[in-house]
Amino acid sequence: MIKYKTEDEIKLMQTSALLVSAALAEIAKILKPGLTTLELDKLAAEFIADHQATPSFLNYHGYPHNITTSVNDAVVHGFPNKTPLRDGDIITVDIGVYKNGYHGDHAYTFILGEVNAAVMKLVRITKASLYEGIKYAVSGNRIGDIANAIQVFNENEGYGVVRELVGHGLGRDMHEDPQVPNYGKRGSGILMKENLVLAIEPMINLGTRHVYTDTDGWTIRTKDGKPSVHFEHDVCVKKGEAFILSDYTPIEQAEKANSALNSSYY
Repeated sequence: MIKYKTEDEIKLMQTSALLVSAALAEIAKILKPGLTTLELDKLAAEFIADHQATPSFLNYHGYPHNITTSVNDAVVHGFPNKTPLRDGDIITVDIGVYKNGYHGDHAYTFILGEVNAAVMKLVRITKASLYEGIKYAVSGNRIGDIANAIQVFNENEGYGVVRELVGHGLGRDMHEDPQVPNYGKRGSGILMKENLVLAIEPMINLGTRHVYTDTDGWTIRTKDGKPSVHFEHDVCVKKGEAFILSDYTPIEQAEKANSALNSSYY
C-alpha cells in the first residue's frame, strides 16, 4: 500500500532525515584508522539520544546494533565490531532515526587514507549514480525510471549492480511500499505521484553483482570479495524536480576537514 505524505508530514520527515545527516557528519569528524566500528556505533547512539530520537535499526527484526558499518567487501548490514579500521579501508555507515513519529534513513561511504584508482572511481560513480536516479523521482515518472537510470549509469562502467537488495518507501515505518530497485526497465513499475517519500540507495560492486549472507545472518558480502559502495538519500517526489530531504553537505564538509579521510574522488 502506497502512503503519500502531507506537507506537514514531509516537514517532520525532513527533520528525521537531517538528523541522520548530522549523525553521519559527526562520524565523519572522528573517523580514522585505529577506531573500531563499535566505537562509531556508540557515538551514533549517544548523538541520536541527545537529539531526542531513537535508532531505527536497533532491535529491527532482531538487529543488535544502532547503526550498520559495512567495510570493504560488505555491501550492507555489517555489524559494528571490535576490529580496528585500517588505512585503505572503505566503510559505508548507514543510520536510521525515529523522531516525531517518522523515520529518516540514509548512508554514506567513506575512504580511509589511500586506495587504488579503481576503488576511488567506484566511490565516485556510485555516488553520482544516486543523483542520476534522483533526477527521475518526479511525479508522472515510474519507479523503473529511477531503477534504470542507476543501472545504466553503473553498468556502463562495468560494475555489478546488486539485485537482491533495494531501496524503499519511507515514513511512519522504516520500510514502506514501494520497493525501489537499482535495476529495471524505463516505464515500468508504479506511477509516482507527489509526496511519495523514497529511500533511494544504489549498492554497487567493483566486480560481480552476486552477493551472499555471512554467518552472522545479516552482513551481505560480494561473492568475489571485491569492494562494494553504498550511498543513500531520502527523497520526496515532486513535480518537475525531486526534493531531497537529507543533506550530504555537512558530511562532505566534515569529510574534507578530516585528514584521515580521502575525498579527492570529488
